[in-house]
Amino acid sequence: MRLFPTSAFGQTVLLIGVLLLINQVVSYLSVTYYFIQPSYQQINGLLATQVKSLLSEPDVLQNKGLQQRILSSSGIKVLDENEALKQGLEQATYYQFMSSQISQELGGEADVRISTGEPYVAWINPPQSESTWIAIPILGTGDADFSPLTMYLLVIGVLSVAGGWLFVRRLNKPLQALQVAARQVGQGRFPEPLKQEGTDELIAVTSAFNQMSRGIKQLEQDRNLMTAGISHDLRTPLTRIRLATEMLPDDQDWVKDGIINDIEDMNDIIDQFIDYARFDQKEELETTNLNDLIKAATQARDVDNVHTIDLDLHALPDMEIRRVGVKRVLDNLIENAFKYGSEHIIIRSRYDKRQRRVECQIRDFGPGIPEQEISSVFEPFTQGDKARGSVGSGLGLAITKRIVDMHGGRVVLANHPNGGLVASFQLPLNQP
Repeated sequence: MRLFPTSAFGQTVLLIGVLLLINQVVSYLSVTYYFIQPSYQQINGLLATQVKSLLSEPDVLQNKGLQQRILSSSGIKVLDENEALKQGLEQATYYQFMSSQISQELGGEADVRISTGEPYVAWINPPQSESTWIAIPILGTGDADFSPLTMYLLVIGVLSVAGGWLFVRRLNKPLQALQVAARQVGQGRFPEPLKQEGTDELIAVTSAFNQMSRGIKQLEQDRNLMTAGISHDLRTPLTRIRLATEMLPDDQDWVKDGIINDIEDMNDIIDQFIDYARFDQKEELETTNLNDLIKAATQARDVDNVHTIDLDLHALPDMEIRRVGVKRVLDNLIENAFKYGSEHIIIRSRYDKRQRRVECQIRDFGPGIPEQEISSVFEPFTQGDKARGSVGSGLGLAITKRIVDMHGGRVVLANHPNGGLVASFQLPLNQP
């Protein structure tokens, strides 16, 4: 579990929350030291002054009539301890800081307590008489109402988080668009130029990305045009060679067959060049079940009695895929398994509910591929020649990988522990 968020939004909200907490603590301390503490000191001074005034009157502690006159004029009561306990002293709360200051004012150890109510009452036991309690009402105070303060803090917190969310959203919106566009370019698709908005740095990055996307698109178009031109120019002399070969005498059929086989291999290589350059992206998504494509690809090879296929297909959900593209993936992997692996292969399919993706595995029983070469066989014009004696252009797996990548999936080759090679590809249920 991460203690700190990794997203820009989470980090910004955390920063705002920490700054808001620091601000509240500083505000609390400032109010305490510059407003509340001086007010309490002033109240303590007034209480001590009133006690001094009472104690300066002669016989105030014994004269009940004088005490009644003081009560009627100021509301101050002079009580012995028993009477004080009956009238609320027992429920009063002792305050050390008030007792300390008033003790200094009265010149001895005083006990100060506060009872809540309407109004608040300060109970003071002066050092001059340990059995006497002076109850002084503190007018203008009552139960503290923290609702306005709570609402103020809540509004400040909500506004701070909302402001941070709007700021980060405005900042991240161009980044998210840039992320989506970069993923599309990586899959061979070229989106419309991104809108340049946000900070100066984001505008500069977006402008550079748009320029890079245009450059890659132009290179792709030039490559396709060049590949198509070369393929077209090569087919003309190959056709003339084939026509000339057909005119050879019958006693040279072995020469004729060799030349025709070479011409067919060259035509196959040209077709792979065209397929790799074309990279059909305009094909619409269709709702298809992968098992149906596997069965169709298997039935197409039933005419060959030499090669056999065992199927181990589990129930798969329907999904939106480019039907022709995925069929080409299956054909390429099955052809490779027969051509470079063994005459018997196994095709399995399964559905991963947790990851919401379907998977197809094609296993042969051939020599496999050296581990150090597996990571490079998907690169164009790369083959595992040493292990599997392959021939051709080396574009079949590159085409396969591009089609799977276009679907947002992944294709993997791995040597089976019991021999042979396992080629598997995974397709997400929800296409990007």
